[in-house]
Amino acid sequence: MFDTVLVANRGEIAVRVIRTLRALGIRSVAVYSDADADARHVREADTAVRIGPPPAAESYLSVERLLDAAARTGAQAVHPGYGFLAENAGFARACADAGLAFIGPSADAISLMGDKIRAKETVKAAGVPVVPGSSGSGLSDGQLADAAREIGMPVLLKPSAGGGGKGMRLVRDEALLGDEIAAARREARASFGDDTLLVERWVDRPRHIEIQVLADAHGHVIHLGERECSLQRRHQKIIEEAPSVLLDEPTRASMGEAAVQAARSCGYRGAGTVEFIVPGNDPSSYYFMEMNTRLQVEHPVTEMVTGIDLVEWQLRVAAGEQLPYTQDDITLTGHAVEARICAEDPSRGFLPSGGTVVSLREPQGDGVRTDSGLSEGTEVGSLYDPMLSKVIAYGPDRATALRRLRAALADTVTLGVPTNAGFLRRLLAHPAVVAGELDTGLVEREVDGLVVSEVPAEVYEAAAAVRESALTPSGSGWTDPFSQPNGWRLGGTPAPLAFDLRVPGHEPVRQGTSGTHTVTADRVTVHVDGLTHTFHRAGDWLGRDGDAWHVRDFDPVADSLTGAAHSGADSLTAPMPGTVTVVKVAVGDEVAAGQSLLVVEAMKMEHVISAPHAGTVAELDVTPGTTVAMDQILAVVAPHEEMTA
Repeated sequence: MFDTVLVANRGEIAVRVIRTLRALGIRSVAVYSDADADARHVREADTAVRIGPPPAAESYLSVERLLDAAARTGAQAVHPGYGFLAENAGFARACADAGLAFIGPSADAISLMGDKIRAKETVKAAGVPVVPGSSGSGLSDGQLADAAREIGMPVLLKPSAGGGGKGMRLVRDEALLGDEIAAARREARASFGDDTLLVERWVDRPRHIEIQVLADAHGHVIHLGERECSLQRRHQKIIEEAPSVLLDEPTRASMGEAAVQAARSCGYRGAGTVEFIVPGNDPSSYYFMEMNTRLQVEHPVTEMVTGIDLVEWQLRVAAGEQLPYTQDDITLTGHAVEARICAEDPSRGFLPSGGTVVSLREPQGDGVRTDSGLSEGTEVGSLYDPMLSKVIAYGPDRATALRRLRAALADTVTLGVPTNAGFLRRLLAHPAVVAGELDTGLVEREVDGLVVSEVPAEVYEAAAAVRESALTPSGSGWTDPFSQPNGWRLGGTPAPLAFDLRVPGHEPVRQGTSGTHTVTADRVTVHVDGLTHTFHRAGDWLGRDGDAWHVRDFDPVADSLTGAAHSGADSLTAPMPGTVTVVKVAVGDEVAAGQSLLVVEAMKMEHVISAPHAGTVAELDVTPGTTVAMDQILAVVAPHEEMTA
């Protein structure tokens, strides 16, 4: 076994890997960019090495700097985590050339399965059914469009070089193929450095089921059952569970054997995942989609139902050990469900969020596990993936696991950074989810009923109570009535206090307190319409049942200067903190209503900024590469009537 392992990643996965390294008595080496100097994974490792400035291309994606860090710390092996260089054949090959064990499959296997086009051809030759789609690599935009028309709408555009939903585009309207291909190429290039695309038939109401495989260097390959990953947004998994309620034992065995054959077809070694698309009305008709040649985000649910530490066996396999299991040794006991906590704001269309974590509580114990890279004081920026943590619940049956996870999400507090925790809790209570009637489009169909779009009245009541408490003198003894903030009047009833408050993305509200309330250092309880509401609090932040609101004092002058309160229909503002990547217009250009003008990117997500109406670009305050804050004014489009007045 290795003495020292470098973890070439950040955030919750780095913390997760370090945990197993510590359990095995292996020295861990963390790496960090300047943005992560005080990150949790840096503090928890045995040693840490700075590898560059915040941009990933100059730090976490720099093979040279990672290898230098390994050499300086005496590491014998590198664990790539997931994301970044985890599925980069060049990195695996560079590790081998440097005498380092790469804790994952061989560079050849990564290269083969990382190219989705070659992967499909390879597993098809091994007898694994594949999704109908385009053939050949390096297709031009025109060839992709032709293949899409031949397959028939709807189709799915997919990057050949990567996964995780990045760059994937569902196209139902043939007229939009050109724009969608261009956008998919941009996202693929930004995420994977390769804009090669393929196109596949879209299966309506499909289920996404994946099989975990484990293979050693001695020819032994087994599978550890399946995970249901059908609950997705924008092709990104948000809830995963094991096992799937869809599969019976014969189908599970058949899919498992297909996954084993797929792994054998590329000479796989280590932990990997074979992903299938499955028609919900006919589970036996499953199709291979891709193979992820790395540890998956959702690996904890498999660990919980099998009792096998996948990171430990990644390490042991990389060190040359044989698997001690046969397929007959693998049993699935109980049920586990995982929820991904992401820095995004459901009330603002799930746009990426950011900020400083000012209060944090993460559930553990009693069948609940949290894998997290967070700590109080963590700065969440727009440079990296939005996933912050994962909450996983286990139970003897699915109903118990779901109930425990809902309770754990309600108990999750991440104040300072808007997250999707409350949204996920409501999703897990949806009747279709409870019944196990899932498909990859369910979340998008039901999203409006799961998002709290308006700020509840009790939130403003609680915020007003906090402010009133701060203004009210405490202690006993005489109080000068003229020092009271409530407008004391001789012989009269004190004037009620009212505060001008605003939650970003919502109109300002004037709010006073209408009943009794209790305010402590980290809690506030108010009574509204006969109901009692208790919130976690930290500064201007309030949280309850996984939801959080930043309720700040409204200052019309300051807000107008920043653009936060700008109500002019002509102004285009940044919907999220990020970077402007594309500017398609210049001052003076005539534009049509709905025309795409700019693209803002944050956390690997693109957001297109379109003209609110026909007119002329009167102002343009950004260029490609400009870093922008949320609600910052980017451009102004003056209507034609204003320009001619």
